[in-house]
Amino acid sequence: MSPQQSGRLGIGIVGAGHVGPVLGAALAAAGHAVVGISAVSERSRDRAEAMLPGAPVLTVQEVVERSELVLLAVPDDQLEGLVQGLATTGAWQAGQLVVHTSPVHGLEVLRPALGAGAIPLAIHPALTFTGTTIDLVRLREAWCAVTAPVPVQPIGQALVVEMGAEPVLVAEADRPRYAEAVATATEFSAAIVTQSVAMLAELGVPEPGRVIAPLVRSAMDRALGVAEASVGPGTIDVAGSVHPPTAFGGSGA
Repeated sequence: MSPQQSGRLGIGIVGAGHVGPVLGAALAAAGHAVVGISAVSERSRDRAEAMLPGAPVLTVQEVVERSELVLLAVPDDQLEGLVQGLATTGAWQAGQLVVHTSPVHGLEVLRPALGAGAIPLAIHPALTFTGTTIDLVRLREAWCAVTAPVPVQPIGQALVVEMGAEPVLVAEADRPRYAEAVATATEFSAAIVTQSVAMLAELGVPEPGRVIAPLVRSAMDRALGVAEASVGPGTIDVAGSVHPPTAFGGSGA
């Protein structure tokens, strides 16, 4: 039985940073086959081997040529050039799923692949990745923003569920606002924690990070509870649909 007949896909991963190997491992655990991953540096090769033992390390072109689903897990500022470059070389294939993990971009950045007949999806896990197996556990409590053409939204949602996370639909027009929300949460919290740890270290407090960790977690839980209460119940349903008012700034249609 072929992968398409069985519902299983041949997954190719472009980028062996903190995100790509983890999502590849999550999809492999769901029964999909990782047909290859691109990794340039020694560190990225080590990470790929640790998370995806035995997966072939290939060139980007080879990954795309062999895959039914291409997962583009590269820095935001490299995504546009990568997609266009692969279109120029004729790498994209009709019917191939192309998924990127950037919070900043929606579907527009995948237009060159769409022009070749590929199916575009933007799936961003709202999670700070370590690039280790710890992330596989954290994914089970995470949400992923899914932006996709309406006919293939169920595919994006299903992929998220298979990775162990929960999907939430975010409209193409709302991706910039979503990215702003993500950046605000991650950058602000990181800055505050760094400042607090430094202040405790100046006081001579041993292991300041461990001292302040319970406070940070409890304060964050409380802040999230207050924020959710102010938005109101029923904003996001279990199927991953977004209803106004929404923290992502739109209808998610």
